[in-house]
Amino acid sequence: MKDFKSYTPEENKNTNDTPQTQEMNDTVQLAKAVSKAMNGKSQGQLLSTIIAEAERGKRNGTLTNADLDNFYNALAPLVDGFKRKKLKEVITQLKNI
Repeated sequence: MKDFKSYTPEENKNTNDTPQTQEMNDTVQLAKAVSKAMNGKSQGQLLSTIIAEAERGKRNGTLTNADLDNFYNALAPLVDGFKRKKLKEVITQLKNI
């Protein structure tokens, strides 16, 4: 690796990942995909889209509370205190669906 920009992770670097580690990796990948798709949108648009998708997932059974916790744990370190508090509130609301 010459610099950070040219870095590409090795595929299946550790095949002995625990299910919890794999789940966290999947959540991080999802967060990256969502971030890329939402680039350039306002905070309100982002929040509305995330909440709508999460509500749909909760209602059809494809999104669990553990998934929500993983999403929070992946995103929380990336945002400031106010946004972290708002994120926690949204996650709590979604868990109650």
